[in-house]
This record gives sequence, C-alpha cells and structure tokens, in this order.
Amino acid sequence: MAAQQPQDAARLRLVGSRTERPDPPVPAPSPVPAPTAPAPSAGRPAPAGGFADALHLAIEASGLSLDRIRAALAKRGVRVSVTTLSYWRRGRSQPERASSLRAVHLLEELLGLPHSALSSLLGPPRPRGRWAAAASTLHLGLEDVWPGEQEIAAIFAELDAPPAGELERLSIHDSYYVDAQRRGNLLRMRQVVRATVGGVGRCMVVHKADEEATGCPEITSVRHGRLGRVRRRPESGLTVAELMLDRPLGLGDSTVFEYEVEIPPGGPTLEYSRRFATQVREYVLQVHFDPAAVPAHCERYDREPGADVDHRREQLWIGASASAHVLSPDQQPGHIGIRWEWA
Repeated sequence: MAAQQPQDAARLRLVGSRTERPDPPVPAPSPVPAPTAPAPSAGRPAPAGGFADALHLAIEASGLSLDRIRAALAKRGVRVSVTTLSYWRRGRSQPERASSLRAVHLLEELLGLPHSALSSLLGPPRPRGRWAAAASTLHLGLEDVWPGEQEIAAIFAELDAPPAGELERLSIHDSYYVDAQRRGNLLRMRQVVRATVGGVGRCMVVHKADEEATGCPEITSVRHGRLGRVRRRPESGLTVAELMLDRPLGLGDSTVFEYEVEIPPGGPTLEYSRRFATQVREYVLQVHFDPAAVPAHCERYDREPGADVDHRREQLWIGASASAHVLSPDQQPGHIGIRWEWA
C-alpha cells in the first residue's frame, strides 16, 4: 500500500524486505582519511558564490564522494546525512545547529581547507518564527523522492495541483491495519496542517496499492473536508484525489483533516512506509495486527530520499495489543517505515 501528499509529499509503499544493514557507529574518534586529490592551498581565494560554491569546489577537488565524507564525519562523532551534505553543497540549506557547525569545521580539515574557510562564508541564521517555514522549508520534487513516477506527475498536471509548500505539515498520524489473513486492509490517516500563504482550499492525496493487489485504493470517511476530483489508474493500482478543506485558510490558519483508505485485496503484507519530500514536525506510524496473526519479528527502517538501502534499522516491540509504532519528531525528507516477518 502506498500513499502521498504533494505539499508534504509523503508516500507509503510496500516493498520486499532488505537484508543490508547500516554500518555500526564508531564511538571513539579515529583519523580521517586524507583527500585523494591535492588539498587547496591556504592562500586560495573563496569562490564568489559563498558557502555552497566553496563547499562544492572543495569536494570536487578532494575526489571524495558524499558517502565517504559522511562516513568520515561519523567517525569523528558527527552524524550528517548524505542528503544534508548535498543540500549544503547545492545551496538548498545551510548549517545552523551546533552539530552542523561542528561538521563544517571538520569538513575544512577533511577537505584540506584553511581554518574558517567555510564557516566564515556562512550567512546569518535563516529567520525562525511562526511563518518562517514558508521560506525555509525544503520541498523535493516528485522525481527526487520517487524516480520514474511520471504517471503521478502527469495527473498532478491534469488536476492543476497547488504549489508545494502552501500547507505546513505539523503532524501526520498513520494507523495501518493488518487482518487475520495477514493482509493490509485499512489505513486511517490524520493530519494537522497550517497555511503558509492565504487562500489555501485544497491539497492532493495519492494512494497506491501493493503490486499483488487487484484494484485501486478507495478514499472514504473524509472528515473536516470532502473529496473533489478523483483519478484512478487500475492497471497500476493508483488513486489520486483532491481533498477540499472545510474552508479556505488564511495565512497562519490551521486545520485538521482525516480520512480512511480501503485497501484492495492482495497477498500477505510485509511492510508499511511513508516517503517525505519535506519536513514534518511530528510523524507517528502505528501498525495494528489481528491477534490471530502476529508477526514473529518487527523493525523500523529509515532511508534517504530516493534510496533503496536502509541507513537505519531498529527492532520494535509488539505489545500485548498486537501493535507496533514509530514516533519521528522533526521528520526530515526521506523514507520511514515498519517491516515485519511472519512465522
């Protein structure tokens, strides 16, 4: 089962379980490998474009991949994702938190730059406050998060989807239900959103069935809104719909909307996840199993946007209520989910 909203651009997809596991953390600092290309000299002038250009040129000169840089920083006790490094390099965001600023100083050392060669190019912190999210939140495109999903993009164009970022996602809560036949049969979704511009009256929602399922997901029981236009693609199990809010929102107005998704029948379900193309302040995922069909093993996993390999895994406890959950505060763009194994 898969789902997505374009403004938070979240999408859920069931895929086969993966066996690759991330590298274990290294608690003690160790020497950082030297760059494979000649290091810039101390007298090298900084690029006119500022921090992003200076970082980009230094990475190019070093010959190091972003993944090797990430691993080197992790060995020094600073964890920065490849996605974040890519954003810094392309100027889509800048380091501001204390841990990020420490990463910048380590980057100067790793890339052979003089002390403060990068940190001195950082501008003032970006504005923070009630409406700062409209200007500072990153919004990845469909192709960045779901490579090859031209069908969804075409439907968005047909329905004249509203621009990304009009709604700030404050909270998303997914409840996914698995029946006694080990099949996902129902999704309940709740979102708390706030308008970053005036006149916001709708958003798009997308749900995609598992590959083994027959038919399209059906959106039902909409609360605090109503369904607008709906497009179905039975051959790919895709449903795209407009969700019309109860009223147009002014700048800073908030609302809550909820709906359910009836999932078409398919084979045994192994996983449920959501993909994010923008930051969400709080994401909660609960998977509820029928007491007659409780899996033998359950784990959380996280991936970078568009990646096929987990960068984090964590064992989850299935409680007496036959359910497991994940809480992800300040969820960044990427992919998070729960997978399980049947006995």
